[in-house]
Amino acid sequence: METENQTYVLEFVLLWLSEDTGVQPLLFGLFLSMYLVTFTGNLLIILAIITDSHLHTPMYFFLSNLSFTDICFTSTTVPKMLLNIQKESKIITFESCLSQIFLYLLFGQIDNTLLTVMAYDRFVAICHPLHYTVIMNPRLCGILLLASWLSSVLYSLLQCLMVLRLSFCTNLEIPHFFCELNQVIRLACSDTFLNDLVIYFASGLLGFIPIIGILFSYSKIISSILRISTTEGKHKAFSTCGAHLSVVILFYGTGLGVHISSTASHNSRTNAIASVMYIVVVPMLNPFIYSLRNNDMKQAFKKLKNILSIKGLFSQV
Repeated sequence: METENQTYVLEFVLLWLSEDTGVQPLLFGLFLSMYLVTFTGNLLIILAIITDSHLHTPMYFFLSNLSFTDICFTSTTVPKMLLNIQKESKIITFESCLSQIFLYLLFGQIDNTLLTVMAYDRFVAICHPLHYTVIMNPRLCGILLLASWLSSVLYSLLQCLMVLRLSFCTNLEIPHFFCELNQVIRLACSDTFLNDLVIYFASGLLGFIPIIGILFSYSKIISSILRISTTEGKHKAFSTCGAHLSVVILFYGTGLGVHISSTASHNSRTNAIASVMYIVVVPMLNPFIYSLRNNDMKQAFKKLKNILSIKGLFSQV
């Protein structure tokens, strides 16, 4: 089979979710709507936390960073897909594809580590409430955030460097709406054993450790909540971590669905739909989960609304 080195590969072909041209306008409208909701919802959470001094706590510090990461995570794939649908083009250059892989893995892994850090934050708040401010000090919060970014950058960089060593076949069609790492590797004509080994080892390590950390934190949290004598006290304690637990289940549930569909199923459309849930739907739902039953966030949104209204009046003067 004819091959060519990756330095000469000019472009890949993304096959999207459907090849039916009649469905493309519907997909464009649907994804544009979901992207705008995701962007606006997460941006409002960031602005609300910044403008309300009462929310300048470790929990909301990590929540604002999670919202920023969710915006970036969705922005790595959806805008490019919308542009391609609008231009009726399925082409993505090798450089753009590699950049998309790096950013997708980067922000996905940051999401993963931030959820683990937030689980630890809830563990300290519920199991060691008297020492919470001492343990979760600004220095530790900064170190945890920096560690999340550094580990994610190294992981993403490693995977991209492994892709650079591959040679690709002349058939460069990716049965997906973005450059998903496994799909790109499958197009290679050179030996991919080392790539597969690195993916399974690095992904397993960086996936297994956070999950263990979250399970440990919530085992201690549940144990502490069960020791509370009053029903009101149990409800109050659980309400402080209920939103985070919902996001964890949603994030890892859809992530597991993507992994199973990509390894066990040969149906590319099933894999693409699972990825939509993971990349688009979960970041879109996070702002609703964290704000609907959170009185602090509701008050912060009201303050933000008042600030924006006042600025609007001044701009008209």
